[in-house]
Amino acid sequence: MPTPKKPVSTGQKSSSRKSLVYGAVIVVAAGLLGFASYRATAPDDTAPDTSSAPAAEVSAEPNEGVYPELAKLARRDADDKLATGRADAPVVLIEYADFKCGYCGKFARDTEPKLIEKYVKDGTLRIEWRNFPIFGEESENAARGAWAAGQQDRFWEFHSAAYAEGAKEKGFGKDRVKALAEEAGVKDLNRFMKDLEGKPAQDAVTKDQEQAYGIGATSTPSFLINGRPIAGAQPEETFTQAIEAAAEQAKTTGKDTGNAGNDAADPAK
Repeated sequence: MPTPKKPVSTGQKSSSRKSLVYGAVIVVAAGLLGFASYRATAPDDTAPDTSSAPAAEVSAEPNEGVYPELAKLARRDADDKLATGRADAPVVLIEYADFKCGYCGKFARDTEPKLIEKYVKDGTLRIEWRNFPIFGEESENAARGAWAAGQQDRFWEFHSAAYAEGAKEKGFGKDRVKALAEEAGVKDLNRFMKDLEGKPAQDAVTKDQEQAYGIGATSTPSFLINGRPIAGAQPEETFTQAIEAAAEQAKTTGKDTGNAGNDAADPAK
């Protein structure tokens, strides 16, 4: 997804200082992810204007580097409503995404279901979603709606509805977000709307935004796989190689993968 010229984000100003919190290793990794994000969206003078269209072409190669400090950003919370897979899975994929991002939708429709089928279901992979709305008010609406749907255990259903073909073209005004929640099977729509507009939703989305900006993410989608930055909706092979390398590394090192937990809700259901 192209980097917006002026990202609209409640957490952007404070996030410019956030990378300092993570230390020198994070700063190095931020440079890598930021460069990969730039290359994924670098302008092409010979191409038509794509400032409003998603694009992702180049990413850090799977073997270019793993940053242990970034791996620590995995929450591994068994009660995380915006995650799927075992909390103690050896590999965690963190996705920073915007529902208005076309390439985020492409990943959600084409690649993510295959990763879930192949790696989440056998316990190898956990996927943790981070709301990273950077394209204005409707992005914020969709992000808060996703969080609110999660409070009623319907995040992944909302995720599927919002990323369905043609969904983003209909926009994400609040009435539309409510309709998506209904499509996703959210039972208490009154509670959903209160949650969407409440401070906990705002705080949760802002926390995710600040984390994304703090690691140098400048476009969507951006990913971390056990601390390995990947920018853009890359081919499936990029993700499978990174996941398998991380799983093998976990076996080799015997590193503790975090607190054990129960399976989270499975979006494939």
